[in-house]
Amino acid sequence: EDLTKHKAVEVISSISPASMGAVEKVLAYSPPLVYSRVKGIKSPTGVEAEGWLIALGETSEEMRKRSPEFTTRKILQAAEKAKKLGAQVMGIAMMPKDMHGTTLEVAKSAVLPITTGNSYIASTALWASAEAVRRMGLTKLKNGKILRAKAMVIGATGDVGAICSRLLATAFEEVYIVSRNMARLLTLQDDLLKEKPDLKLQVSTRADRYLDDMDVVVMASSGAKNSIDIMRVKPGCVITDITRPMIFSHKDTAKRQDVLVITGGEIELPGDAIEMKDIGLPHGVAYAGLAETIILALEGRFEEFTQGSQTQWDKVKEIYKLGIRHGMKLASISGVDGPLSDEDISRVKTQAQIELNKQKTK
Repeated sequence: EDLTKHKAVEVISSISPASMGAVEKVLAYSPPLVYSRVKGIKSPTGVEAEGWLIALGETSEEMRKRSPEFTTRKILQAAEKAKKLGAQVMGIAMMPKDMHGTTLEVAKSAVLPITTGNSYIASTALWASAEAVRRMGLTKLKNGKILRAKAMVIGATGDVGAICSRLLATAFEEVYIVSRNMARLLTLQDDLLKEKPDLKLQVSTRADRYLDDMDVVVMASSGAKNSIDIMRVKPGCVITDITRPMIFSHKDTAKRQDVLVITGGEIELPGDAIEMKDIGLPHGVAYAGLAETIILALEGRFEEFTQGSQTQWDKVKEIYKLGIRHGMKLASISGVDGPLSDEDISRVKTQAQIELNKQKTK
């Protein structure tokens, strides 16, 4: 669908839709091209940034059909093009999970500092989770800040899972961390309680023991698909799926109209006159991985901020604070099919209230 936004491809797809498969293969071999100039980004600090969106021409499907070296070469070519245009830092986001090693190789050889955007992706996903719970309005606040709710992280001891656990601990009264490795769970437990001694914390190697009672479930590992049954969670539960490819499909979410499944959040960029071609989001709104690169540019931090798939707690906290400093706002919460409207969330909330009332009358 994105490829058809280019005029030549649009003409081909309108004349012969069946030929798009062949077009997809041909474009995988094309050199990286500038999809859009980006201008008009202005921080409240007065600093302005501009840049370019460079397309590889490869879809995720085509990436998986070829060796990692094939995509690595194309990204290195994109970095050379970016530097010639004047860029000082480059971001690579939305890479399939099995391509994470590629980003490390790119960082070693690229002519520009590379960031994957994963620190801000993790931060924004949990920012969106907390906001989704607030907007559902089925839980109460403690001291005006902490949510009186139970949140679970499945895959808690992985790099991203540990970050999610720490983030949830700052916003939720009760946190459950789940992983197959008990030794690593106990280490994480110690770390969380040092940071927040009054946190109500449960540790388990089995998600199903507590699943029915959760207000929020964060799936931080692809192995979570073996641990979670969407039919078991309670009405009004917010499930955050940050795995790629995502565990739940549209077909799965359709089974539970009373459960909100989200995949993260998008960021409203600062500036009143932003110029950027359509990337499938409202005007002036960017994916979190792209926003991380923009934050680094505004801050003058031309460095490898987030490397590979590894995400560090200190980096997540730092990029969040830098984002606030430069006027980044949570623009929307994304579901399986894209950004969720207020009506979408309200519809799930209404259905959840109906189901909860049914349970009370039984």
